[in-house]
Amino acid sequence: MAREGRSCHCPRSADVIKLVPNLITLGRLFAVPLTIWAIDEGRYTLAFWLFLTAAISDAVDGALARWMKARTEIGSYLDPLADKALLVAVYIALGYHGLMPGWLVIMVVSRDLLIVGGALVVHMATARLRMEPLLVSKVNTLAQIVLAAMALGGLGLGIEDGVLALRPVMEVIVALTTLASGLSYITVWGRRLLTEETKR
Repeated sequence: MAREGRSCHCPRSADVIKLVPNLITLGRLFAVPLTIWAIDEGRYTLAFWLFLTAAISDAVDGALARWMKARTEIGSYLDPLADKALLVAVYIALGYHGLMPGWLVIMVVSRDLLIVGGALVVHMATARLRMEPLLVSKVNTLAQIVLAAMALGGLGLGIEDGVLALRPVMEVIVALTTLASGLSYITVWGRRLLTEETKR
């Protein structure tokens, strides 16, 4: 029998439920090595469904976080990290196997390296880094997901002939939005650094 007055430090059910969005995000991170393994093994059907499930989870965890009012600081960093890990890894794997143009893979990877590097510079300079994806960045992420799904689905679902006509169009869209996204982040962060300098 528990003594009276003893406080219970057990987590409340509401607090546990608020962890669900972050757990989904972690699941997306764990799906990355499995998806790359499937691509390397030529199991494109499995790779397609793993990638699609991981991509859908990106929308699910964000919606749950808003619905349950469970947005956390760690989630604001973990979510874009999981997105970038998934897309960069898949694009590199597809490029390595000749399933994605090398120049486009370089653009996608360079843009994400720019974002990560720029975020570190802004954080060191201002100590007030806020992870707020730009609209053009969200469009770019969606375009990257669609193109990767087309590449994997074309092989895994046996519809490669059906997507061949659309691939060049999507590649151009991904290239343009990747460039626009990178330039937008440079502009935004440049202004923040300039503002910080004027305050000193």
